Amino acid sequence: MTMQTRLLTDKNALNHTRTDQLTLAPLQPGEALLRVDRVAVTTNNITYAAFGDAMQYWEFFPTGEAGWGHMPVWGFAEVVASDVEGVAVGERFYGYWPIASHLRMQPVRVTARGFYDGAEHRQGLTSAYNQYTRTSADPAYRAADENCQMLVRPLFITSFMLADFLQDNGFFGARRLLFSSASSKTAYGTAFCLGGQEGIEQVGLTSARNSAFVQGLGCYQGSVAYGELETLDASVPTLYVDFSGDEDLRARVHRHFGDALVYDCYAGSAQNTNFLRDTALPGPAPVFYFAPVQIRKRNADWGPEVVNQKFNAAQRAFIDRISDARRPWMQVREHQGFAAAQALVEDLHAGRIDPQLGHVVVL
Repeated sequence: MTMQTRLLTDKNALNHTRTDQLTLAPLQPGEALLRVDRVAVTTNNITYAAFGDAMQYWEFFPTGEAGWGHMPVWGFAEVVASDVEGVAVGERFYGYWPIASHLRMQPVRVTARGFYDGAEHRQGLTSAYNQYTRTSADPAYRAADENCQMLVRPLFITSFMLADFLQDNGFFGARRLLFSSASSKTAYGTAFCLGGQEGIEQVGLTSARNSAFVQGLGCYQGSVAYGELETLDASVPTLYVDFSGDEDLRARVHRHFGDALVYDCYAGSAQNTNFLRDTALPGPAPVFYFAPVQIRKRNADWGPEVVNQKFNAAQRAFIDRISDARRPWMQVREHQGFAAAQALVEDLHAGRIDPQLGHVVVL
């Protein structure tokens, strides 16, 4: 008999979490039980929770308790029991998990690469989140890089596909890309992917306390503190890439650039738990960017194998850059256990996180 420990999040107060324990019933035919080993907990996961209802993120791991959700995270788990051919005890998988000690799954479409969770409640949800990759068959996997991979990969797929989306649309005619929350990994991952675009200037908007970090990255051609936004030349055709979700900041961007603002791309936020609202701003209406849409487009354009090859090569280059011992962009901090995960969620929700740190919880 297996006990499952799980971390539950108050859907109405995302900084409020609690733990409980459940007794898991024996496996049924076609099921497997995986023990969640280590997960990355980032502002991206707070974003999942913030959009939990609007984007169906709460539905991946139902808790059975009204008002309480499982915040999804990315990481690694090992099979501890299996009644599924091709999914063996001891195998290790990368994928999308709850912050919990175990996950009961129904592996289907089992291949050398991995499997999909065929649980009935997941069938109508975005398939990219239902896929689990066997580490032994993952060309991007390196055991020594597990922490970096789970910290970077879910963010970097957003960055990589966002960069591709912007390029695919000719930057909507912009000559300047303006990134809010420029110190976030997803923002500077996007800037990294777009490095060397002729005729396109990349400018990072950030808080005064993170200015030195953003300037030191080298992937932005310039950086501006939030209070200095209005010092930017308002005549340059500008595309706003918004990772902050700050409505007051968005209003300032729209009013300052006016007709020179060619596109407002809302890429998600950990700090603003509201979905996009119509605030009657001048200029283009903000458009929510959703990575799986561009993934589906490129799977159709190039084929999934080419998409994976391009992504793996870009991710490898990004991990090598952020972990460069001479001038790292990120340092990994490991936390042990569920109490540490609770404290980390509270700090992330409040924005009390050094942008140079990446946080991993060992469960």
